[in-house]
Amino acid sequence: MHLSRQVAEVYEAFFVPALFGAWPERVVAAAHVQAGQQVLDVACGTGVLARTAAEYVGPQGKVTGLDLNDGMLEVARQKAPAIAWHQGHAEALPFNDNAFDLVVSQFGVMFFQDRVRAIQEMVRVLRPGGTLAIAVWDTLDNTPGYAAVVKLLTRLFGAEAAEGLRAPYCLGNKQLLSNLLNAAGLPDASMQTQDGTARFPSIRSWMYTDINGWVLANTLNDQQFAHLVAAAEHELQPFVMADGSVAFRAPAHIITLMNAA
Repeated sequence: MHLSRQVAEVYEAFFVPALFGAWPERVVAAAHVQAGQQVLDVACGTGVLARTAAEYVGPQGKVTGLDLNDGMLEVARQKAPAIAWHQGHAEALPFNDNAFDLVVSQFGVMFFQDRVRAIQEMVRVLRPGGTLAIAVWDTLDNTPGYAAVVKLLTRLFGAEAAEGLRAPYCLGNKQLLSNLLNAAGLPDASMQTQDGTARFPSIRSWMYTDINGWVLANTLNDQQFAHLVAAAEHELQPFVMADGSVAFRAPAHIITLMNAA
């Protein structure tokens, strides 16, 4: 999934506070990030998790972020030039074995072409005794706001238009996720489901962010977007609060593993 600089800027400005911003502290806590450590953030996006980790490792530590998308990395470098940003594939990490104390990844594994290989690569670069912490979204069924958007997009524009919004939730099923971890050689990894809440200023802002800053980027033209907003204003009212803002449940699974290799 290639995202331009423009899409990445929308992602950072709108999606990070709406959907992703509450999770870096949780992932950092799960990984037990401490001062002076070497941390790798895989599929770092615009760097929200890496920036949080950098606060914990302090000046004696080092955080490295890797992402496939140049657009995301441009924004990441602008936001935090002191972090070491790298462009590359999760399936072939450009780092030596045992190079990091901790490896973290927030909401990226679902998009990898070879998830088993990517997880194995994360373990390869993790030193013995180091910790791996990965966050993935729960199922679409457990994320009612986006389940409703998928239904709306399917009705308005067809199943293909809605397919992109299913992708982030493809590992939400716990048995499927366990199968993936077993295939990657991590049968002892632990999994904890944590609740979360997605929040947007309004329905229009929610739709704008989806269409211009995430998995649906560049899929609808202006006329189609106007049609979507008009329908969403009516059909997504159950998620609107008294002040006009939007809120809905958005849980995720956090997987952790201490590397004994």
